Amino acid sequence: MTACRSRVAATVAAARDRPSREGASGDRSPLDGALPGPGGSYTDEMEGHTTTPGTAARPAPVLRKYVDSYVGFDLRGLPTGVHCGPPSRALTAVISLSDPLEVAAGVDDGSPVTRFDGVAGGLMRRSVAIHHDGRQLGVQVALTPLGARAVYGVPAAELAHRLVPLDELLGTLADELVDRLRSASTWAARFAALDELLLRAVGRGPCGDRVRGVRPEVAEAWRRLVAARGRAQVGAVAAELGWSRRYLTERFRGEVGLSPKTFARVLRFEHAHELAAARDPLPWGDVATVSGYADQAHLVRDWREFTGRSPTAWRRGEVLLGAG
Repeated sequence: MTACRSRVAATVAAARDRPSREGASGDRSPLDGALPGPGGSYTDEMEGHTTTPGTAARPAPVLRKYVDSYVGFDLRGLPTGVHCGPPSRALTAVISLSDPLEVAAGVDDGSPVTRFDGVAGGLMRRSVAIHHDGRQLGVQVALTPLGARAVYGVPAAELAHRLVPLDELLGTLADELVDRLRSASTWAARFAALDELLLRAVGRGPCGDRVRGVRPEVAEAWRRLVAARGRAQVGAVAAELGWSRRYLTERFRGEVGLSPKTFARVLRFEHAHELAAARDPLPWGDVATVSGYADQAHLVRDWREFTGRSPTAWRRGEVLLGAG
């Protein structure tokens, strides 16, 4: 019992001391995104591009305001099943390097399964279901809400709660992206191709014009919520920005697609999900404490809302946990 308390205390301290990952998420695992294919098993996280299978990388510096991270995944020999891709802070795009992705916009709720060579998702408040036959090979790109305007040319709010074929947003550039990624033989070459083509996407229109519609107060509110991992009080953030809570909520939802309160809940859940998906996870009660829930029952309610499953059922059914 003493050892368990010490472990929880150390985890809490680490969570408090850890710098915000906003703008520097090469440390994000594929389980963090709304549309990830693989489980959270990627430990080769590099500042530059690497050639290690199952690796995460940061984009070119000029893109980092808009693109959070790249993750390449190559999983095989797993049981056929459904991966529950949870909500997160990122707008996620996934490009398959083999067979088309089979994705539904909800888990166990009758949502139709659609096949995509490349798919983009906005911010979500529920998980998506990725159906697979035990093999997944592809690349995941995580965009910031500002990146939606810069890369896709639309505000993040237009993509909220949606799965959109990548070619609807990028046109022929999406086809070129899929071809380049599939023809490359190393992760380093794939990440370099992503840098090149995403820079072209950003450059298709004057970048200042594309992102001019984002109020700096909204961008700052997003940054503060991310830095606090959802624990910041929305009213306090609004007051610090010189806005009323109601006005911040309207402007934030209009740009991002979620209210700041809901986004804060997603961030808190994201933290809990990271802890629960670890190779040596804490007990559920400790996950709740560390990630800022009032108690385990509070965590269970959010977990059911965001994944469609209880924490226990999620852990039992998530075939990609610890894979790699």
